[in-house]
Amino acid sequence: MDIAATFMLVAFLGACFAAATTGALFKPGDWYDRLTKPVWNPPNWLFPIAWAALYMMMAFAAWLVWRAEGFGWALAAWGLQLVLNAIWSVLFFGIRRLGVALAEAVALWFAILACVLLFAPVSTLAAALMLPYLAWVSFAVVLNLTMWRLNPGPHPWITMAEIKQPPGRARRRMAQP
Repeated sequence: MDIAATFMLVAFLGACFAAATTGALFKPGDWYDRLTKPVWNPPNWLFPIAWAALYMMMAFAAWLVWRAEGFGWALAAWGLQLVLNAIWSVLFFGIRRLGVALAEAVALWFAILACVLLFAPVSTLAAALMLPYLAWVSFAVVLNLTMWRLNPGPHPWITMAEIKQPPGRARRRMAQP
């Protein structure tokens, strides 16, 4: 692999993990723990593992398309879905608007589908690498819808103290006498 190809793979990985930072800034926390969730809600430990794998597949898919045709509509769609991906955490965990986050997740789903359709003629492997992401976001849309229905708002916005607080810290303090 030449230096330009290596640089672009690192750049696509960097873009994906930059989008993931919104999930690190706007963590689920105690507010999320108190929400009513369906019994089929995955455990919290699964989300970072799933997202790490999905982000790597997304980056590699974009890199394959870039190698085949450079920048064009397919990678523009990829960039759009990445921006939508980053915004969801802000809407759901940040401003805690579950209905708005649901609408945005549906837009994200369509952007991912556009990527799959635009990637397919360029690289079947790239399109296939986006399918687990599409499946995960399909599940996330249903989960978001269910949680919105189980937890009618309004919900308080995240505070700066919550953003700065390490996960689980408030629970430990509340448990102390």
